[in-house]
Amino acid sequence: MPLDLDLVRSQFPALACGSTFLDNPGGTQVARHVLDRMNHYLVHTNANHGGAFRTSVESDAMLQAARSAMADLLGAASPDEIAFGPNMTTLTFLVSRALGRWLEPGDEIVVTRLDHDANISPWTLVAADRGAAVKWVDVREEDCTLEMRDFERHIGPRTRIVACGYASNAVGTVNDVKAVAAMAHAVGALCFVDAVQFVPHGLVDVRALDCDFLACSAYKFFGPHVGVLYGKYDLLDRLKAYKVRPAEDRPPHKLETGTQNHEGIAGVLGAVEYLEWLAASDRAARPTSRREALGRAMAMVAAHERELCARLVSGLQAIEGVEIWGITDPARAEARVPTVSFTKAGTHPRQLAERLARQDIFVWAGNYYALALMERLELEPKGGMLRVGLAHYNTPGEVDRLLGALSG
Repeated sequence: MPLDLDLVRSQFPALACGSTFLDNPGGTQVARHVLDRMNHYLVHTNANHGGAFRTSVESDAMLQAARSAMADLLGAASPDEIAFGPNMTTLTFLVSRALGRWLEPGDEIVVTRLDHDANISPWTLVAADRGAAVKWVDVREEDCTLEMRDFERHIGPRTRIVACGYASNAVGTVNDVKAVAAMAHAVGALCFVDAVQFVPHGLVDVRALDCDFLACSAYKFFGPHVGVLYGKYDLLDRLKAYKVRPAEDRPPHKLETGTQNHEGIAGVLGAVEYLEWLAASDRAARPTSRREALGRAMAMVAAHERELCARLVSGLQAIEGVEIWGITDPARAEARVPTVSFTKAGTHPRQLAERLARQDIFVWAGNYYALALMERLELEPKGGMLRVGLAHYNTPGEVDRLLGALSG
């Protein structure tokens, strides 16, 4: 069923300002369900964890409900495989430091040049601390996809961890993380997936991927600034986390340092509920479970975004001096998310972003922390790229408005 864009946009109060939000890979706008959940929490159930009194009991029930919602969104086997934290970066540093206890000199960690630095630096730093070697998977410059043969070359008997992004935050490439996880497991290594850029655009199934860890951030899928970590329960249970002594020793609590951002976690619950609501807007068939509803919602999102992305790519290709970095073949539409980055001859990306900002069109310029990719493409000294990131609440008219501004 096609999205009812008027109905969808009515659920995002910020969109009423009239600005064109194409900065979504850096953070989406917030759904009304999220605001309602956060407001209700702060007014009615604001309390710390583990108390005997009503507001604490209700707060803990909300936290468990949020875990269950995220378990359904990611396809986890149990809510106890879901931990919350400030953001994906902090959670990745936490996991890398804990996994570092298992590393020995001469062990190897595999990272990629396509990833956000939050899925590179935590691993290179722990490798340096523990005397491990770092192996780099390269990028095919012509379409900004991973060189899969590098995984085969670099994953071997000494490999202990393989870190890979699900989708590139810079150029939108969707990676075959299921294949990467299988290669890692074939040698007894663990696979850590950064899914920050994929979750807003497609349905994740951690059990089908068979990844060991997966991290994402709710502010990229219409929620507040909260990070989410999935880990296989038996692995989380064996992992010796860095924590204070009174904190619980079992997952997921041993991974959640200090008092969490409870109102933010309430907002995470609201973000998942928004996606459920989106599926319910299809009156033709009622879903039988939340997981089914979320699958239907993400299918609707993906279909709309593919149309927008095709419109954007074809429009950019018609503008003189524009070079798109990444997949542009319409036949490979499912191999990317609707994050499109480009350079324009004779114009610095930051200057172009500022020009668009004066027309109330919001985009990002620079490296967006995909530093390794920009260095590989030799774009870092030149200001990186201009990034346009679409979300399901964007309209064809907004795409046309951007294209008109770029053509002028």
